[in-house]
Amino acid sequence: MTAIMPLLPRSIIPLFLGLSLLVSLPSPATSLTCTSQKFAHNKVYSNCADLPVLNSYLHWTHASSNSSLSVAFVATPAKPGGWVSWAINPTGTGMAGAQALVAFKNKEGVVTAKTYNISSYSSVAPGKLSFDVWDLKAEESSGGAVSIFATVKLPENAEKVNQVWQVGPSVTDGEPDAHDTAPANLESKGVLNLKSGQGFSSGGNDSRTKQKNIHGVLNAVSWGIMFPVGVIIARYMRAFPSLDPVLFYLHVFCQVSGYAIGVSGWAIGLKIGSESEGIQYFGHRNIGITLFCLATLQVVALLLRPNKDHKYRFWWNMYHHSVGYITIILGIINIFGGFNILRPNRRWKLAYVVAIVALAVIALLLEVITWIVFFIRKRRRNKN
Repeated sequence: MTAIMPLLPRSIIPLFLGLSLLVSLPSPATSLTCTSQKFAHNKVYSNCADLPVLNSYLHWTHASSNSSLSVAFVATPAKPGGWVSWAINPTGTGMAGAQALVAFKNKEGVVTAKTYNISSYSSVAPGKLSFDVWDLKAEESSGGAVSIFATVKLPENAEKVNQVWQVGPSVTDGEPDAHDTAPANLESKGVLNLKSGQGFSSGGNDSRTKQKNIHGVLNAVSWGIMFPVGVIIARYMRAFPSLDPVLFYLHVFCQVSGYAIGVSGWAIGLKIGSESEGIQYFGHRNIGITLFCLATLQVVALLLRPNKDHKYRFWWNMYHHSVGYITIILGIINIFGGFNILRPNRRWKLAYVVAIVALAVIALLLEVITWIVFFIRKRRRNKN
């Protein structure tokens, strides 16, 4: 991404940043949070959490005085006429051994809730749970979401429980059919911390969570901030010819450093993927591989950059600018895809949105300044 950029319209920087932001931001339908959900009869719970997969939400109140847990689980079936489920697993972290509450429409079309003691993956049938359950009921909202309400008995002094949740596509003869085996379905499990009020944790795999966080931070800094900053510097340095050497080397620094940081984050992502058997985010992974290839080409192109007066410089500029803009756009889109996968605290996503908007505003201001300088210089040349 060189210092000479006459080949593309001057408004492309704010344009691609704005479009990338609009494409990447969630729609109102997917930005619902548990804090915005209301229940009939002004039912209120002490805690709530947006569960990380399957667009599911959990509200709960833990009463230590009688070791009970009142819950409201909200999710949308995989398809109309499907089912939703929330469970506690006293013996493990997955489906086998789960004590499940399952809701679906019965033959009369009324949403009902049943209990399932899932002793094994091959044995899924309604039955009494290993702990007491009362006030069990289910209801459907106008948007198609299904809520399961129940109160369950927990062991005395329990501080956390293993939870599992799921959504399924269909019901046959009054019994739920098998759910999908997509990554989101396989990841729908975690720990509900009753003492801290934390709605989801990964079950104690702190090392793996740390790797995911490092992967996300490195990629957000490199593809999402350093590369766009480098492009902005290169694009508008022509308006300040006296700063040309300094700005050019600053541009190179941003791009090469961003590449090094991005490749580190990319390598960590590949490691995480290789260790996640049966869980693959194909779109996120494929865009990441594409980014690595494009960015590598950009770094190599710096070594092969022809002189300004060379006959191939025009075509080199065309290639270098086009690949650079594609890399930035794909990087921003993939970062928001990573937010949707990792589901960090909302403030991190908000912070990145603020950073991107700030870059867009800076690019827009530089665009205006560049045009002002251009017209001033043109007027002076005409007078001379």
